[in-house]
Amino acid sequence: MGEERVRRHGRVLECLIATEGNGSSLDADAVREATVALTTLAREQWAGCVLLASDGPNFCTGGNVRAFAAAEDRGAYVGAVAREFHDLIRAIARTQVPVVAAVHGWAAGAGMSLVCVCDIAIGGPGTRLRPGYPAIGLSPDGGLSWTLPRIVGIARARDILLTDRVLTGDEALAAGLLGRLVPDERIAAEARATAESLAAGPTTAYQHIKRLLGKSGHAHLGEHLAAEAESIAACAVSPAGRAGVDAFVARRAGR
Repeated sequence: MGEERVRRHGRVLECLIATEGNGSSLDADAVREATVALTTLAREQWAGCVLLASDGPNFCTGGNVRAFAAAEDRGAYVGAVAREFHDLIRAIARTQVPVVAAVHGWAAGAGMSLVCVCDIAIGGPGTRLRPGYPAIGLSPDGGLSWTLPRIVGIARARDILLTDRVLTGDEALAAGLLGRLVPDERIAAEARATAESLAAGPTTAYQHIKRLLGKSGHAHLGEHLAAEAESIAACAVSPAGRAGVDAFVARRAGR
């Protein structure tokens, strides 16, 4: 694990995806390190939550456009950057534990794509989301054209992407892109507290919840009900499920 960009805090894996030294743009080394860390986590399963954050003034302002401009073969370079970024998106999407994002300042381009693939995104009144791609003559990457319509609906996604619309924190909350708003100065602390709370929670239940939600978009109700029954039965015999049910009964008996 890279000491600066990927950190372990108890059962929370924190990944810095943009750094102040890189001007808040997507950090290529950070992308690689986070992808490796998440892939390793899938095997070792030590963490109960993943936290995506940035140490700069913004969550992530997108790709390094200056590097795009300097590339000898722009098409080949931008394509390679996108494919590497997509390895990270896939790793996040496959992560079985909750993924929380601390979205302060701007989340533009790749930053907005990251927000849309997380489970819980926490922002503030000063948070701003923007696709950013049309402004430099590009189409989206990072799965944004896939995740966004699933969050806000296809008609609204067309409006946001085609007009390169800037969404305020309040608008992003109303659209479902952010899960909650807190004062700007509390975003990092709230995201960390949420990650720590989830990491201390019933990991097996969270894994089943994420799996069920992932299947809900393409399963028939009957199929999904069967999956829910199988899932809740598995949770009932897990250590957390047994402890949770027994603790509930004990509390009720003590009244």
